[in-house]
Amino acid sequence: MTDPHRLLLLGGTTEAGRVAEALSARDDLVVVTSLAGRTARPGPLPGPRRTGGFGGTEGLAGYLRAERISALVDATHPFAARMRWHAYEACIRTGVPRLRLERPRWKAQPGDRWTLVDTVAAAATAVARGRSRRVFVTTGRSGLDAFAPASDGRRWWLVRSIDPPERLPLHPAEVILDRGPFTVDGETVLMARHGIDLVVTKNSGGDATAAKLEAARDLGVEVLVVDRPPSPDGPTASTVADALEWVCASLGLARVR
Repeated sequence: MTDPHRLLLLGGTTEAGRVAEALSARDDLVVVTSLAGRTARPGPLPGPRRTGGFGGTEGLAGYLRAERISALVDATHPFAARMRWHAYEACIRTGVPRLRLERPRWKAQPGDRWTLVDTVAAAATAVARGRSRRVFVTTGRSGLDAFAPASDGRRWWLVRSIDPPERLPLHPAEVILDRGPFTVDGETVLMARHGIDLVVTKNSGGDATAAKLEAARDLGVEVLVVDRPPSPDGPTASTVADALEWVCASLGLARVR
């Protein structure tokens, strides 16, 4: 009996968890899920798991060789900008097939009051120059420092993240620690209770946190939407089903039923 193939799954997203779950029962494939370690309470995952960085492109290439990785699926967060390039370059160096799995972007609907910006820094500049007074920031704890210049005493801030910010540069502010999925009713009550007049979000896509966009639309609240960073060329999938199809085709395995 030949040794099973080994798949490195760069995870941290709902889609990555679903890929791992769908492949976990196979005896011809071992799925190793890698997490960056930025979230203190990751959800349960089947199979082997590693946590932490690889040490850039060179470190990842070395890992692929040492662990005899047969294929790599990059299912990191749509805003994990550096890791996707490390994966791209490491796979070119080692000849390991690579797929980028990324859920579709949110798209503006009739009634939305969106302003699109390229970066969190650009969003912070727009907040500082705007007239908003009650700002709901949902861009994650790591980018809060960018909004410090807009914390000039004229605004109140509502910050939501999964884990507590290491430092909170926004005052006055309230921090909510919570993880989606969220409901439209819940988001509507939250924004109305706090008198929110501006939502700041990354265009992460997916269903888990989309409710705030519908709530903002219903309430007539403006939304600053940060667009995703660019991705390298190569095979891509927008659904878990397509990713599973690619894994099986790339490794010559029977399709997942």
